[in-house]
Amino acid sequence: MKQSLDYTNPKQVVNFRDVGDFIKLISGIPIMPIKRLYRGGTIKYFSDISVIENPKTIFCLQKGHDPVMRGIRNVHFPILNDYEKYETETPEVRKWLRRIVGTIESGIEYPLYVHCLSGRDRTGVVIAALLRIIGVKEEEIIEEYNLSTGTEQMDYIYTALEGLRHLEFYFHGIDLQVVKGSLLG
Repeated sequence: MKQSLDYTNPKQVVNFRDVGDFIKLISGIPIMPIKRLYRGGTIKYFSDISVIENPKTIFCLQKGHDPVMRGIRNVHFPILNDYEKYETETPEVRKWLRRIVGTIESGIEYPLYVHCLSGRDRTGVVIAALLRIIGVKEEEIIEEYNLSTGTEQMDYIYTALEGLRHLEFYFHGIDLQVVKGSLLG
C-alpha cells in the first residue's frame, strides 16, 4: 500500500533531514558539516521556521513561491512539469541545475534549505548534484535519496546521476571548487 504524504502538518515537513548528518551516518565519516544543508518538502503550511532549523537561505523548487519570511533569503527555481527532472542530460534540466549551482557559487548564507512539494524528486536531483560536486560516492548519494518517503521502487536517481557523470563539462563556466568550498564551509 502506497503511503500518503501529509503536506499540511504545521509541526513537521515531509522528508525533512539534515543532509550532512545523514551522509555521515551512511558513509561513517563526516563528509560535510551538519546543520549546513537541509532538504525536505513544502514550507507553506507552518509558521515556525524552527521546524526546518532556521535556515538563512531557502531554495524553493516548486512552481509557486514560498511565503515571505523575515530575515531569510528565498530563491525561487521553478521548472515546468513538462520536463522530467531526473533527465539531467536534457538542456532545460541542465539550465535549471546550472542556475541553482551558480547561485551557490555567487554566495549564499547558510544554513540552506532546499525543497519542493514532497522533498523527493526535484529536491532529490538537486541534492544529488550537490553531493556529487563535493565528492560523495554514488552509492551513498543513492542511499541518501532513498531515505525519502515515496522513493520505493524508483530507479530514477540512477538516470539523474548518469547525466551528472562529467561535472566539469556539465557545469562548464561555474567554479566547482568555489561551490564545494561553500557547501563544506
